[in-house]
Amino acid sequence: MLRPMQRADLGRVMELEEELFAPDTWTLAMYREELALTDTRHYLVAEDDGTVVGYAGLIAYDDEAHVATIGVTASRQGEGTGALLLDALLAEADRRSPVVLLEVRADNEHAQELYRRRGFAEIGRRRGYYQPSGTDAVVMRREKP
Repeated sequence: MLRPMQRADLGRVMELEEELFAPDTWTLAMYREELALTDTRHYLVAEDDGTVVGYAGLIAYDDEAHVATIGVTASRQGEGTGALLLDALLAEADRRSPVVLLEVRADNEHAQELYRRRGFAEIGRRRGYYQPSGTDAVVMRREKP
């Protein structure tokens, strides 16, 4: 089940951040700030039996949208939760913007393939984008269908 992310979800979201993205995690303060920006932000969680197993966020303006984050707990990866979250973000993005951008870790081929299946194409690379690890990012773009 997908639903809007709430402040009460942030404890679990931070656990997932640490599991999935350490050492390049967002902070609790960053998520609190994002959730407060309701005009341009759209954050969701995927829940199973009352437990948050994934989350995703979108930043959307009139001229472009940006997939800010997507994460699914390792034990639930490969079951389609990430695709459901992405599809929900893209539906919202298509209502707001003609183009969607994202950065994805250069070493995350699985995520890159999911994005390609949803119409994204690589448009560039950002060296050392993810900090503090210094991992490169692949920049991808998708135009509204």
